[in-house]
Amino acid sequence: MRVAIMQPTYLPWSGYFGLIESVDLFVFLDNVQFDKRGWQQRNQIKTANGPQWLTIPVLSKGVRNQKINQVKIDSSSKFSDKHIKSISHNYNNAPFYNLIEKELFNTIHNSSDSLSETNIEIIHTLSKLLGVSTPTISSSALNCSGIKADMLVSICQEVGASEYLSPPGSRVYLEKSDAFKMAKIPVKYFQFEHPNYQQLFGDFVENMSVVDILMNCGNQSLDFIKNGSLLLDEESFTNNVKDS
Repeated sequence: MRVAIMQPTYLPWSGYFGLIESVDLFVFLDNVQFDKRGWQQRNQIKTANGPQWLTIPVLSKGVRNQKINQVKIDSSSKFSDKHIKSISHNYNNAPFYNLIEKELFNTIHNSSDSLSETNIEIIHTLSKLLGVSTPTISSSALNCSGIKADMLVSICQEVGASEYLSPPGSRVYLEKSDAFKMAKIPVKYFQFEHPNYQQLFGDFVENMSVVDILMNCGNQSLDFIKNGSLLLDEESFTNNVKDS
């Protein structure tokens, strides 16, 4: 069973769903430290004035070193109304807006006060709209331990993984550890070559939220994502990085 592990992020980019679609089980890494500068509470959509950040305000006064699944949304911000308005304003002329907006906006509007639960529910809705049906579980529901590579191995062992598919960013600490080798769990790397498609507002801009491709490409979105998804062994991944 091939497994991937990633933190639950807000309105993720297309590559995130390419990773989910490429595995048999996807684990939300929600019991590690929250990073205010990370993607856990923000992402970008494309507008007539360029990329625009959508950020979920969270409660931070008096709390330090929170894990992702401990972070609470600042409900007084009414972020859901603002984000729905921004998405609607910028995509209401997109070809597939009417097929996407109801289910997506309902999920955003009915979000809980938990940041991780909100992100996971939105990811599930976006996966459904894309046609991705990979089962998911949260690491906080498991008895995993350790940090970095050791934690990933612990998760893989608990869920019975026979192969781990790593996002490129994890290679930095995976290559410094022999944890996967000792556990005899093969590692492959996921690389995403961003597809070009017809967007609103002029020249193509990469790395927007997956909302962008869904609004513009509808039921063809997953085909674009699959075509950009590569699964590489370490040597091939290294050579690809050198050549890029």
